[in-house]
Amino acid sequence: MRPKSFFFQAGRPSCRKTVRLGGVLFSAAASLWGSPVMATPPTITISVDTDMSQATRGGGAFGFLNGIARNQYMLGDMWGLRPFLSKYGMSFTLQETSEILGNVSGGTRKGFEYDGLTTATLQMDTERALGWHGGTFNASALQIHGRNLSADNLDSLQTASGIEADRATRLWEVWYQQKFLDEDRMDVKIGQQSLDQEFMVSQNALLFVNTMFGWPMLPSADMPGGGPAYPLSAMGLRLRGKISNSVTVLAGVYKGSPSVDSGAADSQMDNANGLNFRLTGKPLAIAEIQYAYPSLGTTLYADQPEPLARSYKLGIWYDGRNFDDRRWDDTGLSQANPATSGNPKQHRGNYAIYAVADQMIWQQANELDRTLNVFARVMGTPLTDRNLVDFSANLGLTLREPFLNRDDDSFGVGIGYVHVSDRVAALDKDTIAFAPGTYRPVRGSETFVEVTYQYALAPWWQLQPDVQYVFNPGAGVADSTNQKVKNETVLGLRTNILF
Repeated sequence: MRPKSFFFQAGRPSCRKTVRLGGVLFSAAASLWGSPVMATPPTITISVDTDMSQATRGGGAFGFLNGIARNQYMLGDMWGLRPFLSKYGMSFTLQETSEILGNVSGGTRKGFEYDGLTTATLQMDTERALGWHGGTFNASALQIHGRNLSADNLDSLQTASGIEADRATRLWEVWYQQKFLDEDRMDVKIGQQSLDQEFMVSQNALLFVNTMFGWPMLPSADMPGGGPAYPLSAMGLRLRGKISNSVTVLAGVYKGSPSVDSGAADSQMDNANGLNFRLTGKPLAIAEIQYAYPSLGTTLYADQPEPLARSYKLGIWYDGRNFDDRRWDDTGLSQANPATSGNPKQHRGNYAIYAVADQMIWQQANELDRTLNVFARVMGTPLTDRNLVDFSANLGLTLREPFLNRDDDSFGVGIGYVHVSDRVAALDKDTIAFAPGTYRPVRGSETFVEVTYQYALAPWWQLQPDVQYVFNPGAGVADSTNQKVKNETVLGLRTNILF
């Protein structure tokens, strides 16, 4: 989640903002990342525009066409709706992300498919609306359309697009956040939440199309139902406190599974409309400590260069429910053994530890928006007996303004890696042993490389060509012909429109 201290608009590249503190000027660290338009999955933060300076007022049904190349939104003031909502402390965003992705080599099937996501988000500032300081109400909904290339053509673990999901119209998040203490140094959020909006986030990684640069592979595979992350969410309570200007602590407790039935084969189908508000089952707890520099309160002097912005995070999550063993049944036999009881051995609880780093490594002296940034995120668990994935990692670099005077463009190269647990590989070997003469690959690891470029046609419209190459898809899974799936080349084009 982008820092609340600065002004960001959903779906818009962050603009460089200069803040004056005690006569000293410094550029907000968050704006130096060159945050991309669309997170994967989408990160939505909106702010009330009090003067509607970037929205076209009036002009009849087609008034939004006046100054459309400069408007922040395609539809300007949306025929008066945005200034009307602003009077009551509310903001509304409507964003469409559409893409065509295709597999041109390897995989289970070649071909291109379309998928898309419409996200509607309404926020209310309770101080402007009701005179109640420090409150924010948020409600968002998703309309997911098209098909899923990864499921249909790839069989990869690390899915090619962060917006891929079952087709549905569903409620996403509904929560209330309240700030406390001097300088709003603590806040609490309660309601239905999607963890990928605040936890485990690398700001630089959000540029990319592949899902794993948003919500990582390890929780996607190991948490019940894939965890409360896009397109799912779960009821919960989150606390955030600023220990110092640079150090922030996040901690939350949530319903452990975002689906109605924690054992459902498809958690999205089981919670098809996003209206599962039940609090049954063991909870999921997560905590994260964050360090960012520079921050509000950082003092710089006239003869000093602006610091290279950086952010580091360390976190842990724990789920208290029972998890199936990946190899043994409850009688001590391999689940591949024909004599197996069919009931996996049970293990109580599951956890993983993760670290995230974003670091600016270069900034052009006479063009401060032009920056080169690196990022890394690693996550692992020692509990290989109950998890499909025991380690995942994302690494990469992003270049903001790759060409001079293209301030809102970004270029990125990223890598994703996932390792299947030894217990899963052992079950594959057991399967081979109990079915001699039958080919079955032993799963190990999967790696992909992504190269992407985000081109801003207007403040409200971006195009993003994308190339991904996947090594050892599915960590070595077999296709329908019982042959190992070959390496894949995925080509795509994404477009983001902020209405």
